[in-house]
Amino acid sequence: MQRSKLRIITGIALVPITLGILYVAQRLLVPKYQKGVIEGSFTEEYYREEVPHEVLIFGDCDAYENIDPIAMYEEYGISSYIRGSGEQYIFQSYYLLEDALRYETPKVVILSVHSLQFDHARNESYNRMTLDGMRWSTSKADAINASMTEGETFLSYVFPILRFHDRWSELTKADLEHIFTKDITSHNGYYMRCDTVPYTGFPPQTPLIDPSFGDNAMAYLDKIYELCRANGIELILYRAPIDYGWYDEWDANVEEYAAAKGLVYLNLCDHKDEMGLDMSVDTYDGGIHLNLNGAYKASVFIGEYLTANYDLTDFRNVPEVASVYDSKIEFHESMRNDQLREIKEYGELINYGANAIE
Repeated sequence: MQRSKLRIITGIALVPITLGILYVAQRLLVPKYQKGVIEGSFTEEYYREEVPHEVLIFGDCDAYENIDPIAMYEEYGISSYIRGSGEQYIFQSYYLLEDALRYETPKVVILSVHSLQFDHARNESYNRMTLDGMRWSTSKADAINASMTEGETFLSYVFPILRFHDRWSELTKADLEHIFTKDITSHNGYYMRCDTVPYTGFPPQTPLIDPSFGDNAMAYLDKIYELCRANGIELILYRAPIDYGWYDEWDANVEEYAAAKGLVYLNLCDHKDEMGLDMSVDTYDGGIHLNLNGAYKASVFIGEYLTANYDLTDFRNVPEVASVYDSKIEFHESMRNDQLREIKEYGELINYGANAIE
């Protein structure tokens, strides 16, 4: 009898120990996205914010590589945040917005239209970079169900160790350093790049067979529109000042939708001259994305538009918010200076470049 009780007690005691070991192993094995492909950190960084945001921005690289919220704050006092991620699909933007509304209600939502070209998720890796960092809620569960590609399982999102259990051979120093804590990698969701690779031209695009967007993508665009309207949020459809990977026919579709819904379509490709954009110096990858110089120009243009057309607070005059942004500006300047030093020393970015994956 005593032995039986001892076995039961031992068994009960082993349960939390086993769960603890599995938890630590999972934290160790999941990708950290602290260098190189840092976009996988962006989703979870939003939850560490300490200030309100009157403007929230959603989308893929057209959003997080081309708009700098710190510049908009410095120039106009706008508090904004980019809830962006690599190849963020329109249905993921919807659920990220739904998730954000659990914490705050912005006055303006800016939605990148770039992902309208994708009716369904194409890649598990991009799904992971967007979804793994979401806090658990019905929004995350629905986002997973809307996003899973063939071969993915819901359970592997609940327990990521099921997906990354064989990653032992890929572990790096960053995995050990960031088991439980991670550094902030973005600037209110902005991915900073200070290097320059000038635009020299793009290859010819293949003709569009069907210029219409998919039914699923358009259905979620409608859901974003309705969610904003239900919460008294002004919705702006946005396109980055990038000519790569987009068609005039798609522009016409967005313009038609915006007109039908009474929305603004802020197409920055129509305002390059006003921004003073120069793709010989304002891009870090030959014209596909803007560098810090280019993002500053685009952000000043957007900030001026927002200030002129919406009743936004100048948070530079709100001490408790301004003090937080002082630290954000310091971090922004520190990363800028670090990147410029790397470029001067090596001729390219080493620790911040896309090849420095950990």
